[in-house]
Amino acid sequence: QVQLVESGGGLVQAGGSLRLSCAASGRTFSFEVMGWFRQAPGKEREFLAAINWSGSSTRYADSVKGRFTISRENAKNTVYLQMNSLKPEDTAVYYCALSRSTVMSESGAGYPYWGQGTQVTVSS
Repeated sequence: QVQLVESGGGLVQAGGSLRLSCAASGRTFSFEVMGWFRQAPGKEREFLAAINWSGSSTRYADSVKGRFTISRENAKNTVYLQMNSLKPEDTAVYYCALSRSTVMSESGAGYPYWGQGTQVTVSS
């Protein structure tokens, strides 16, 4: 069984930064793709970023490219999402997810394991 726990969310002013963390436990996660998604009230879940097992390859949604950076530290079983230049439209619950494959999918269906989410609120 895999457990994913996000942290680092909170309230920030527009233009500010936050770094989200996702700690994985229950199994070795070094060889799987990890991803970040978000869901705002009344909206569908949105892919944000994914990273391969070594950290050498990443993929981003156009909406966050250049502002968000995904990284991972396998020795700590942790994946991060550095968020800069935050906008009010970034307000959402942010989720990390773990895939069983090496494919950096932009679909939530590609990730069988999910964290409980952490709230990010960006004030204008």
